[in-house]
Amino acid sequence: MKLLSVAIPCYNSSAYMHNAIESCLVLGEDVEIIIVDDGSAKDNTLEIGKRYEAEYPTIVKCIHQENGGHGQAVNTGLKNSTGLYFKVLDSDDWFDKDALVQVANELKALLKHNQVVDMFIANYVYDKPSENKQTPIRYTNIMPTNEVIGWSDMKRFLPHQNLLMHSVIYRTQLLRDCNLELPKHTFYVDNIFVYQPLPYVKTLYYADINLYHYFIGREDQSVNEKIMISRIDQQLRVNKIMIECCDVMALENEKCRQYMIKYLTMICAVSTVLCVKSGTAENLAKKDELWQYLKAHNKELYRAVKHTAMGAAMQLDGKLGRKIMVTGYTIANKIFAFN
Repeated sequence: MKLLSVAIPCYNSSAYMHNAIESCLVLGEDVEIIIVDDGSAKDNTLEIGKRYEAEYPTIVKCIHQENGGHGQAVNTGLKNSTGLYFKVLDSDDWFDKDALVQVANELKALLKHNQVVDMFIANYVYDKPSENKQTPIRYTNIMPTNEVIGWSDMKRFLPHQNLLMHSVIYRTQLLRDCNLELPKHTFYVDNIFVYQPLPYVKTLYYADINLYHYFIGREDQSVNEKIMISRIDQQLRVNKIMIECCDVMALENEKCRQYMIKYLTMICAVSTVLCVKSGTAENLAKKDELWQYLKAHNKELYRAVKHTAMGAAMQLDGKLGRKIMVTGYTIANKIFAFN
């Protein structure tokens, strides 16, 4: 069994996928790299993947599928994974090689002590070359480093701190146990990927290592604000799946419950602001419908989200309220460069 499986969803990624793949190869036989060509038609993504597979037959798998979107590519990667741990690396992102070696060594050290954690956490870096800006997201104020802990050992997350797909490595079997299956032809499913398994996580481990470089700034990138607004229905679909996937308020562990409320609130806030920024009556109606959906699905969860500072801000109405909302979002984006 490999130590770590890394799934790299690729769609017309020939211009940059090399960087992602090469950043994984530093682990040698400890890693399984699963390149999933998601029906690329405009370039030689599949050819590049097959070339790596031929050169590294014991490390690289290249799988071609009909276009199903990022989520289906992750599903395919998970289905074909044989590693003890599983991580997703987007094809335009990359790992710091030295950091990846450190992470592998930490995982091996745990195994030597017969410990397999459900979630391994490392830092990620917002990397925005167009502004020569790198913003690392760390968790040293939230949890101890290099210790196996539970949710009860966690402190409070700050507003800008979340456990994103970029920062987590899940135990592979846990993802299968929680029946994780991401929707096809839908962007922003990384939020489901990191959120749905959380109630199954009992043991966590944090290493203060800047592992994942999250590239920001390409005009055609899915997190580009204009593109997100054009795909608002997909954002809202993801938001609703997150509302449905777990009865958060029934969770016994208070720290896990509090964090999941915080994360869901953030996603609801993003959906709300994008609807507002679009400026259309249709999307403003969709914003209201989202909050009504949350209320109808789980009134207790609706109240918990609404009573957070961010949730309360999202309830502001009228032109002034919407202006305050958008201003807050813009300031946060300037500070943390998240799109």
